[in-house]
Formats: sequence, structure tokens, C-alpha cells
Amino acid sequence: MLKALPLTLIISIVPLITGFIVGLIVAFIRMYKVKYIHRIAQLYVSFFRGTPLLLHIMLVYFAFPVILDTLAARYGWSVRSSSIPLITFVFISFTLNIGAYMAETIRSGLVSVGYGQLEAAYSVGMTARQAMLRIVVPQAFMASLPNLLSKFVGLLHGSSLAFTISLQELNGTAHIVAMRNWKYLEAYIAAALIYWALTILAEYVSGLLEKRFRVYSGGGVA
Repeated sequence: MLKALPLTLIISIVPLITGFIVGLIVAFIRMYKVKYIHRIAQLYVSFFRGTPLLLHIMLVYFAFPVILDTLAARYGWSVRSSSIPLITFVFISFTLNIGAYMAETIRSGLVSVGYGQLEAAYSVGMTARQAMLRIVVPQAFMASLPNLLSKFVGLLHGSSLAFTISLQELNGTAHIVAMRNWKYLEAYIAAALIYWALTILAEYVSGLLEKRFRVYSGGGVA
């Protein structure tokens, strides 16, 4: 079962990173109400937060190949959906799902930083980009860190849904092992202990990150 651990971590970590990027972009679009686009961003967040992850996997798994093959036939592309690894569909669906949740988490973190700190940054000669990267974003990240951890744990546990499209991650491997030797209880207890250990490790890493970014709570810059 431990052989499935790398795939489980990849399914959890890669969408976390890409979802964070998507969430950051969507959060800024909604925060600054970019003309026309912010309505689309709002609809995106509403849909993916209002529907289950399993549905997102199914939609991407069945819709993406149809769209890709249609475009490939129209424009003469050589790529076909049959050549795309299954894990790609998981990455896309997980990224879209976690990106919607992170957009709200990051937006709330950005709003929590007082505008007076931006004015203070401008008064000492910082540009808007410098103020955002050195003052606002680190403090927003600190405020959002507990929620970001919970999203990672949610991804870690949600990775078990990848088995629905035949990816043998940790939970799927436990099911296969159990079917081979009829030891269902032992297999699922082992899977639960591994998930638990990963969650504890994630909490430890989060604690280290909180100590690193705590300096921003006092208005300092590392």
C-alpha cells in the first residue's frame, strides 16, 4: 500500500499549488472588480463551491475529452484525448475545485489587512507592487494559513475519489489489497493510519510556516 503513497501525495500537492495560483488570480479579480471578468469569477466560485468534488471529476473526465477531440478535429491538432494520462483529469478537476475555495480564503485574508498599511508603504516610497508583495500578501497568507491547511487536508482525503476513474491511489490500493486477501478491516485500518500520519505531518509543517510568517503580524518585513 505504501507504493501508492507517492501518487496520493502528487494528487494532493500539485492541485494545491495550481489551485493556489488560480485562487490568487480569482481573488484579485473579485477584490478589484475587474470589468466583465469579475462576474465570471464570481460564477466560477459559486458553482465549484456549490457542487461536490466527485461531480467535478466526472464532468472533467467526460467533458474534457469531447471538447479536446472536437477542437482537434476542427483545427487539425495531432493530440487526442486518448493519449492524455488519467491523472491529468484529476489535476484539472482538483485545481478547479480547490481554486474556488482558495479564492475566498485568500480574498478574506487580503481584506483583513488594513488599508492604512498600504498608505504607510506608499509614504516610504514603495510602489504598489512592492507594497502588495512585501506587506499585504505575506500578512494575508498568514491570516489564511489555517484555512489553507484545511484545504490541503481536504485534498489529501479527496484524493481517494481518484479511484473512481481507475487511478490506484492509497484508498483504491487498499480496496484492491482487501479484495485479493479478503482482509478488508486490516487494509482500511492501514489506509486510515497512513492518512492520519500525513495529516499530522501537514499540521507540523503548517506550524513551522506560522512561526516563519508571524513576524508580519507586528508589521515587520523578513
